[in-house]
Formats: sequence, C-alpha cells, structure tokens
Amino acid sequence: MVTDDPSASPRGSGQVASPATAFDASRPQSDLQTEDFDFDLPADLIAQTPLEPRDATRLLVVDKGSGAVTHHSFREIPALLDPGDVLVVNDSRVLAGRIHAVRATGGRVEFLLLRPLAGSSSCVSDETSTGREWSVWWESLVRPANRIRPGMQLVVSGSGSSGEGPVTVEVGERTASGGFLIRFDSSVDRVLHRFGEMPLPPYIRTRLADASRYQTVYARESGSAAAPTAGLHFTDELLGAVRNRGMRVVPVTLHVGADTFRPVRSDRIADHEMHAEYAIVPDATAIAIGDARRNGHRVVAVGTTAVRTLETWVRALGGARDNLPEAGWHGWTRIFLYPGVDFQVVDALVTNFHVPRSTLLMLVSAFAGSGVVREAYATAIAARYRFYSFGDACFFR
Repeated sequence: MVTDDPSASPRGSGQVASPATAFDASRPQSDLQTEDFDFDLPADLIAQTPLEPRDATRLLVVDKGSGAVTHHSFREIPALLDPGDVLVVNDSRVLAGRIHAVRATGGRVEFLLLRPLAGSSSCVSDETSTGREWSVWWESLVRPANRIRPGMQLVVSGSGSSGEGPVTVEVGERTASGGFLIRFDSSVDRVLHRFGEMPLPPYIRTRLADASRYQTVYARESGSAAAPTAGLHFTDELLGAVRNRGMRVVPVTLHVGADTFRPVRSDRIADHEMHAEYAIVPDATAIAIGDARRNGHRVVAVGTTAVRTLETWVRALGGARDNLPEAGWHGWTRIFLYPGVDFQVVDALVTNFHVPRSTLLMLVSAFAGSGVVREAYATAIAARYRFYSFGDACFFR
C-alpha cells in the first residue's frame, strides 16, 4: 500500500495524521457558478426518518448517455448490475461524537469531535494536574464558538449523576477550521460510549430512535462525522443477492468530515476550497478493480465518498483509466470533482439526492452531465421521491 504522507496511518491503526499534505488534483478552468447548481425543493420531500426495511426505498435509474429514466425499488439493484461488476462501498463508521457540556455559568455548549491529533497515545498524564489522566487532544467544532476560550473547563452533561465523578472537558487552542482542540479527563472511548450522540445533518429535525439506522450494515472503520448515505439502503441480504449474481463487493474507507454539510460560499465553483478527508484503498480492492477493468466489467461506486476515494487513488499513484494502479493507497484528499473533470475509475454511481449548491451535486453533475442530472432531479421531485440522507436513491449508469 502506498501513501502520499509518511505520517499517515494505514487501516485500523486508530490514529489519524495531519491533513497538511492532502492530495489535491489540478483543477480544470471553469466559469460555472455555484448558482448553476441550485434548485427548489419542497420541504416535505426532505426525508426525516429512514424507511423500514432499508431497501424499501425507491431507486431512480438514469442512463447518463441519453438521460432516460426508469423507476424501481432499491431492492431491485442486483438485477440492474452485471455479473463481473465490482461494487465499491465506503466502510467508514460514524463516530457518535456529539457531546453536550455545561460551562461554569450554566451555559450549554455542544462539541462535535472530528479527529484526534496524530502521534498521541489514547490516554496521557497531564503533569500540571496532579493525579489526573487526560485523553489525547481532539479537533472539534463548537457551538456557540463565541462563548469558548482556550483554557476553559466544562462539565460533560449527564456526568456525575450516577455516583461517578463528573467528566471534565478542557478547551485548547483554536484550529484552522475554526473549531477548538479539546480533551477529557477520561478516555474518549468511555466518554463517547456514555454520552456521545449521533451527529445528524442539520436538515433532519426528528430525533433518531435507532442510531444504527445512521450506519451502513458494513460500517467498520470509525471516524466519520456523517454517514456515507448511499450505503444506508443496503441490507445484508441484499448484499448477499449482489454476490450471488456474480458481482464482487469491495471496501474503501473515507472518513466523512463535518464540512460535508457546509455550503459552497464562493460564486465561482473553481474558487471553492475543498476540505481534507482521510481515505484508504486496500491492496485487495485495487486488485479487484484492476481485474474487473481488464475483463470489461464496470466499477460501480456506492456514494460520492467512494468516488472521491477512487479518483484520488488513481491520480495520486499516477494511473489512468487504461492503466490503473496495482497497489492500494492511503492519505488525505481534497479532490474536488466538478463538470470538466474526467473520471478515470468509476463507470456507474449509486447515490442519494443531494443538497442544492453542494460539492456532492457538482460531483454527480460532473459524472452524468449537468443537463442529465437537472432533468433527473426534476423528474424525482415531480414523482415525489424522498431527498437527502434518509431519502431515496438514484443509479447513474
């Protein structure tokens, strides 16, 4: 496995390195405006809860050449794939990293843990606090940020009420992303297990009754601040049906950052600064993709995060559509895929319906064509498909 960053960590290490050297592909010139990716969506089409079972959702199948659409149930997807195709899924697991705390004045604060600083052990002694053990520092987002200062100590909400001592969270320096470093006087695993909540997107107003519904059934590697939602439609049985028809299911990992919820604020899309996310392509996945391509089969990405991982991998290792790398890769990526970019790996894409003016919608438009995507979304709205994280899906092929 190859890495762009010698300090980056391979799968399963439990540590995440600095994104300072994140891969960022050269961008084509573009005069496209962010407003070109806007659309009106009735509020009642924003899905607030997941359907049961997972594969009961609808699937809009779109021919990216002609723009022709057909309507299906998601559980029909095995029949829409061809034997020999490789289905690439993102196995990142959402971290229950939303923590509520209380200031000395009684004011409430919310922290969203993003990633630990690299090179730290899981629990280290703080020489300035006799007898106290402090966790590693974590990068976090804070609300309200204007009420927080470095050096401040808060108490985690709900701690100290069951006979145990309260858990303290200490605020460190500001981060480049506008958040703060924080640490706890307890292990992070213990804090998240007892007090952590799932960080749902801001457009979901309903409390989630079952936190597992915001995880894919194949989630393995903890580290995401949001779910790779295209995978939420799959059940174990549906994945079994895919394999039984002769398709392979292989993993990549991209830990989704909280910036995925942030809108593009620049007028020109080419001026947007993409956030960094940590990604992994295992050697076995690289081999499976190469085998499929050599035998004339498709690489089908489940979700935009899988697309970004694969398209980073091929560029970072100097490959191309007809010369894919034989080795895996891991490191940070800031790749931004928008109309004008050529796709080297992905042949078909399963994805949800995305927020207007988002980098996700720009990626899908780059893959299938802006006009095709615009018409597909108009069709979905007219047919009252459910949108966003808990909504329905589309299959561009």
